[in-house]
Formats: sequence, structure tokens, C-alpha cells
Amino acid sequence: MPLLDTTIAAIASLDAEAMSAARARQDSLTKPPGSLGRLEELSILVAGITGRERPVIKDKVVVVMAGDHGVVAEAVSAYPQEVTMQMVANFLHSGAAINVLAKHIGARVVVVDIGTAGEFKDSPGLSIRKVRNGTSNFALGPAMTLDEAQKSIEIGIEVAEAEIAKGADIIATGEMGIGNTTASSAVIAAITGASPQLVTGLGTGITQEQRQHKINIIERALALNAPIAEDSLDVLAKVGGFEIGGLAGVMLAAAAHRRPVVIDGLISGAAALIAYGLCPSVRDYMIASHLSVEIGHKVLLDWLGLRPMLEFDLRLGEGTGAALGISIVDAAVKVLNEMATFDEAGVSGAIGEGNSHPEACDAH
Repeated sequence: MPLLDTTIAAIASLDAEAMSAARARQDSLTKPPGSLGRLEELSILVAGITGRERPVIKDKVVVVMAGDHGVVAEAVSAYPQEVTMQMVANFLHSGAAINVLAKHIGARVVVVDIGTAGEFKDSPGLSIRKVRNGTSNFALGPAMTLDEAQKSIEIGIEVAEAEIAKGADIIATGEMGIGNTTASSAVIAAITGASPQLVTGLGTGITQEQRQHKINIIERALALNAPIAEDSLDVLAKVGGFEIGGLAGVMLAAAAHRRPVVIDGLISGAAALIAYGLCPSVRDYMIASHLSVEIGHKVLLDWLGLRPMLEFDLRLGEGTGAALGISIVDAAVKVLNEMATFDEAGVSGAIGEGNSHPEACDAH
């Protein structure tokens, strides 16, 4: 059986018993029930994800998928394609924003060349798992074959499973690829049915005139390739990117192994749409880190029913928002584990018949 199928089959529901126990503990801690708001909700969700009423987050990893896009030939980006490889080199030398933020939260960064246009030598911190050297120009035909689409997802599964085998408790998703906001906007439009006008932003900082050109290219690609909204693999193959497929695989693997996955911005969000289309249960394992400035991000989060934790006007990608998101999830779990209960602290509870118990919450 293909790895994709076995991974999907392994994705189970959240553990209701662990969530109930975590909720009961939250209500016994030295605070009015519910007073820590979404921190409480997050800790209960992580309990449900992991199946542990007292989950622990120690080993954190940010998976950064890098891939190039043939649609860059249509002048949709402010930057040339060679920037993808240059930025991957920057990641490997710890010079990028994601390196700084990952170090800040105590996470390691794993960079995956899943489809850049050039060739890298073996290097510490780099996993070379190339499908091929960039997608085809989807303004002229499909971005990739169905086999390549499935391969990109399965590479993501394998990368995530390797990190989980090393001990990863939580995974954040990041990416690098000039042209990937164009592919992501096309994926979002194809799956949600929103018009390209409503999901296409300024990407790397293009002008409004260039944005309209980008919208025109996406409209042309959707009309030409006719992706099937209900078939995630078809959408990925026709207008997606290798890094989008890879990140979808990371999300599926995280869910199959009961690990929370913190998703970043627009490109990670497009990958979340692909993963959700393949297995709707994966959504329960996703934690939305932030709301990007890219207009399509809100559309996809609303469509998925995910509520972002932060609104910091971020639009860099790389996993920067997701790294910040991990720090909040970590804080939520520490509150659950390290705060004293009323009994432990010798603090009186609420007057009356006992503390009220708020209804179950999750991060959606």
C-alpha cells in the first residue's frame, strides 16, 4: 500500500479522555476557570492530540521545504528565481529570520530541497529529496504529474517521520520558493472557490499593476488546467508546488503520529488545504500560528475553520510565524503542567458548590 494511504489510515480522532482530564486539571489550577483563555484551550487540544493529559514539549523542529516554480517565467515575482537557492544557503549558514527565531525557541531547523532549480552539495542541516528541478510553468500546462504530486507528499511524510523518530514533540512548517505565493493563491482559489482577485496579494512586494498581472496568470492557469476542487492531488498537480506537497505530507505524518503541527502563513496554509482534502481529520492536529498580511490566508483559515493565534502583519514565510506559534503552544503546556492546583497551594477555591467547568474547547 502506498505510504500516503497508510499514513492517512493511521490518523485517529483526538483523545477525548486525555482532553477531559486536561480540562479537569485546568479547572483545578490556582486561577478562575477559563481565565487563561486560549492558553487553556491550546493545552487541552495538545492533550487530545498527543493522548496525554500532561503533554510535554521538549524537542521542537521547523521543517523548511524549498522548491522552485516554473510560473516565475511569467514575471509574477519581484525577485529572480536564483534567490531560492541563495536563501537556502542562507538558512544553512543560520543567517535568516527563521534561524534566529528557531534558536530563540530552542528548535532545530531542517531544510529540505524538494525541488529547487539548481543542485546543492550535501551539507549539515540539508536534506536533498528533490522531485525534480522545479515545477513546470502552470500557465502553459500542469505544474507536475499526479505521480510527482504524490511523491512530494510522501517525501514530506518521510521527512517528518525521520524527525519524529529523533524525538520531535512538535513540528512547525516553513518554506522557501520564489513564485510560491502565485502557486498558493492558485491552490486556494481552486479548492475554496474564491476568485483569484480575493486570494492574491503582493507577495514579495510587487506593485498593484504587477498584482493584477499575477491574478491574470492565475485565472489563465485555472481555466487551462481545470483543477478538480474535491481532488487535492489533482489541484496540487495542476497548480501547486513541490514544497506545498511536501508540507502537506509533514502535516499528515504529524497527525498520524499524534504530534501537533503549527502551520505558518499562506504557503503552509495552501498545504493545509491539500492535506485536509486528503484527510479531513488532519485539521484537528493543525494549530494556526498567525494571520498573514497576504489576503488569501484569511480566506483559507476561515474555510478550514482555524483560528490564528497571532496577528503580527507577517508575510515572510520560512516558518517564522510558526516558530513564534510554537513558543505559545509551549507556554500553554507549561501552564497546564507547572501551575499548582488549589489543593497543592493551599488556596481556597470559589465560594459555593465548587468551580464551574467551562465547555470543552479546541483551537478551532
